[in-house]
Amino acid sequence: MSLATVHSRALLGLQAPPVTVEVHLANGLPSFTLVGLAEMEVKESRERVRAAVLNSGLTFPHDKRITVNLGPADLPKEGCRFDLPIALGILAASGQIDARRLDRHEFAGELSLAGDLRPVHGALAMALAMRRAPTGRCLVLPESSAQEAARVPDLPLRCARHLLDVVAALRDGDDTPPLALPPAPIPQPAPRWPDLVDVRGQVGARRALEIAAAGGHSLLFVGPPGTGKSMLAQRLTGLLPPMTEQEALESAAVLSLAGPFDASRWSQRTLRTPHHSASSVALVGGGSPPRPGEVSLAHHGVLFMDELPEFPRAALEALREPLENGRITISRAARQAEFPARCLLVAAMNPCPCGHLGAIRPACRCTPEQVRRYQGRISGPLLDRIDLRVEVLALTPQALSARRDGEDSATVAARVAAARQRQLDRQGCANAVVESGQLDEVAALQAGAREFLDSAANRLGWSGRSLHRVLRVARTLADLDGAESIGLGPVAEAIQLRRGLPGA
Repeated sequence: MSLATVHSRALLGLQAPPVTVEVHLANGLPSFTLVGLAEMEVKESRERVRAAVLNSGLTFPHDKRITVNLGPADLPKEGCRFDLPIALGILAASGQIDARRLDRHEFAGELSLAGDLRPVHGALAMALAMRRAPTGRCLVLPESSAQEAARVPDLPLRCARHLLDVVAALRDGDDTPPLALPPAPIPQPAPRWPDLVDVRGQVGARRALEIAAAGGHSLLFVGPPGTGKSMLAQRLTGLLPPMTEQEALESAAVLSLAGPFDASRWSQRTLRTPHHSASSVALVGGGSPPRPGEVSLAHHGVLFMDELPEFPRAALEALREPLENGRITISRAARQAEFPARCLLVAAMNPCPCGHLGAIRPACRCTPEQVRRYQGRISGPLLDRIDLRVEVLALTPQALSARRDGEDSATVAARVAAARQRQLDRQGCANAVVESGQLDEVAALQAGAREFLDSAANRLGWSGRSLHRVLRVARTLADLDGAESIGLGPVAEAIQLRRGLPGA
């Protein structure tokens, strides 16, 4: 048979559209042509496939005109995932394996020159795509990639270590050995995050961390250097409730696009800490083909941005859409990709250029105009999207040398988990992402609390977004107290947590 068809999948963001690999062998001047909008990595597979087939002891049709078509032709293909499908198509077209058995499988994998199968990016995305639109086929991957894809339940999945393993399973005959099942995932111990008990004092900042973790609210720490802003932020991940299976799958699928997924990090919240020199592409994603940025890699985790005003203005403004919608769309001339970006933003900044505004010693020497310009690097629209703004004041040496006086992370995390469960039972999501149309039903205010909130909103000149975000924070405070309706206390505390920047 001179024509063979092999099924595989491309990657387009988190989508994995099906690709048909068609291989045709014809008489004529010997050549190896690859068509179908293939990127350079795909075109280089010709040499890898040729060497892998020969070094595996198989026959490569040197005397034939080989044409490989990756369809659909208008879908961009990138990466090394098509090495294995192309090699199998050539072997089937030359009669070395049973072409009829190819139709029952989908293949992806990179080949070494010796024929070994190497892992590919996006294995979890391919598995999720097959679960969303079942084809009845079995997915065949390299062993490490199959272990990643095995996290998707009820998916027909097999793995192989070498090209010869796949060829042996596809030989014509009833005595062919089956492909191996992927190795069972190894249970991983719970991660050990820094403990909140190490933080001395800073009662208000610790309270803000608990509120942010309970409701999924964004948070900004403002204070002089050395007051513990970074120390506090690094402990936020340990307060978040355990990930659900769906959240773990979504997080791992995004991480697998950026590189091989670390199985030891399964079902663990991600903490991303980009440097303040990061560009807008690094933060929200981009490139060709589009790749996820830090805000997507922190999906269902924490994005910590230290020295917030030092980030490029364009990078900060690019965060507006994902902070509001929880998704980011990367548009390019040839393609468009969408990535999830539902992360918990925690940021830290100094109050002024010298950093000592509000410090005990040394005194700040910045002029009001310098302070205004420095704080003006954070635009009003971006600041409006941050729910909690907390001033972290400097502590005296006596307070720093005192004994630990706060709760540990386990105690706070238990309250956070209970409050988050109330939210899931009531509206199916965290308070920070409740739709505006649901707020009247979800965040029911008592009479005195409603009047107080309306009065504060009028006096402070809040936007509609600010009012809704204060309502969501007040709802979280009531959930931490176990209250059904929102009283005056939670509303007053929510308003206090939306204070302006110091010195402004």
